[in-house]
Amino acid sequence: MTGPQQPEAGEYFESVYRSQPPTGAVISAAGWDIGQPQPLVVELADTGRIRGRVLDAGCGTGENALYLAGRGYDVTGLDFAATAIANARAKATRLGIRAEFDSADAREFTSYEDSFDTVLDSGLFHTFTGPDRVRYVAALRRVTNSAGAVHILAVSDAAPPGPGPRRITEAELREAFATGWAIEVLRRGEMLGSLPGRGPASIPSWLLTARKSA
Repeated sequence: MTGPQQPEAGEYFESVYRSQPPTGAVISAAGWDIGQPQPLVVELADTGRIRGRVLDAGCGTGENALYLAGRGYDVTGLDFAATAIANARAKATRLGIRAEFDSADAREFTSYEDSFDTVLDSGLFHTFTGPDRVRYVAALRRVTNSAGAVHILAVSDAAPPGPGPRRITEAELREAFATGWAIEVLRRGEMLGSLPGRGPASIPSWLLTARKSA
């Protein structure tokens, strides 16, 4: 999920997700809604880095969550936008895939303490700044079990300047996960999506993997 920050973003995201066709086709106004899993998510699954019970944080309409559930993972998708969750559930029903979807504030993630072996964030981290970012990373730590890891896919500062999602620096990621986490991977990659005025493209991004530490 990308765009304005929660909770002020609530009405924005709701209006975007309400524009999704009943068929579940991609949303033209949502550059992050691509109708398929992110290639980096596929890579993570193919290389064995998705394990156990999985949380898709900021799942949107569920493409990544449904892909992983279709591969046999126990997946929960959470998103601030209730309409996104309704659309994700409808997709799951159409596809005959079993996955859990629910609405939640990512800065809290109440009722999910120590629940997940793997947490996936594809496009949510870069919506937060300041205290909200601190709260979000703390919430990630609460929901991740003692041996769990998070994978963060965030648009990087190598992306072209202009409107759209916030561009994240390496220093921001390192600072956010400096306490309570051990960073195992931090490398450049690409996300599929579209930036305003540029159309569909591969967008320079970061892939961070951090494991919960004592």
